[in-house]
Amino acid sequence: MVSRVRVWLNRTYAENVFFMDQLRRNPSDRAVEIHATHGDADSPVLAAADTAELEPEGLSPAGYVEYALAQCGRRGIDVFVPRLHQSAIVAHRAEFEAVGTALLAPPPEAVAVFQDKVIAYEAVQAVGVPVPPWWRVRNADELVAAVEELEEAGHKACFKPASGAGGVGFRVITRSPFSLVHLSGFPTPYVQLDLVEDALRRTDEPVDWLVMPRLEQPEVSVDCLTGPDNRVRLAIGRMKNGRRRGFTLHEQWLEPARLIAEGFGLHYLSNIQFRMFGDTPVLMDVNTRPAGGLHQLSLCGVNVPWLAVQLALGEDPGEVVPPFLGQDYTVVSGPRQLRPVSIPQQRAAEETEHLLPAVPAPAPAEPVESGAAQALPL
Repeated sequence: MVSRVRVWLNRTYAENVFFMDQLRRNPSDRAVEIHATHGDADSPVLAAADTAELEPEGLSPAGYVEYALAQCGRRGIDVFVPRLHQSAIVAHRAEFEAVGTALLAPPPEAVAVFQDKVIAYEAVQAVGVPVPPWWRVRNADELVAAVEELEEAGHKACFKPASGAGGVGFRVITRSPFSLVHLSGFPTPYVQLDLVEDALRRTDEPVDWLVMPRLEQPEVSVDCLTGPDNRVRLAIGRMKNGRRRGFTLHEQWLEPARLIAEGFGLHYLSNIQFRMFGDTPVLMDVNTRPAGGLHQLSLCGVNVPWLAVQLALGEDPGEVVPPFLGQDYTVVSGPRQLRPVSIPQQRAAEETEHLLPAVPAPAPAEPVESGAAQALPL
């Protein structure tokens, strides 16, 4: 009898409820139990898991590693998919292996390269992957100089943190004065240059931004599955152009993605994003973790989360080619169940019973918007 697989997702995105769904609906018909931890008691991933706990707050990265090792040993975790404190966790891979847990994450050297976008751009440029022009900015004078140089070349300037993920902190520079026009309609990412400059001159807080031209659509996110032997098993591009989404296997996107995934050892799941700079596809960002939209590849007939878990367990699926490419689609928000009541506080480490059952209570509270994106045909 084949044993169950016990998978843990730590403080992760709401969209990963779909990642969890796909693990349970795996084509191997293997029993999967999912443990989830989070800092938000109302995270939908906690309700979707078989067992769940609130994570302790205020832990240092080293303290979090100790907490994670204890979780893996106590819960019998076979595969751990770390998002929070990924870089600290992967540095202790041998210790996790010693308690029987495989890390579904790249080695520490690969994670380190892509934590800082400047280091990442320099590294991928050295292996022949095109990147957009960029400036590292730490003060108002450097910001203004970078913006002026971009504008003289006919580009619109934008900036984002040199480290970070998920588009947090991304803004587009405008010279249009602030007016009532900016207070009508929905908020936009546009910010006035004079306001940003003034804020930088008044603050004592350090900033570390990357200033670059605003890149054009389409945006293509290539989801890669790469083995510990640095060989890509699967690569599929998800194209975004406005609200329209689709899939691509065009080599102008897949070739540089494979070069990055294999060349830098982005083992297991990674997401490599490109946009257009003029007529050239250029690298925008690299995520050393599963993308929130990874589940959308189910529209191409592949269950990538399960393939990744198999690979982490040493069950190599070999090269995987999608049987078809799904039709164009869009994404919409939908309701996702939460726990009827807030999750109980963490219990003592020696207690091993499940804190949350797999099946929600029979009379749950009214579902709320989770913010997760579901892939639907247009």
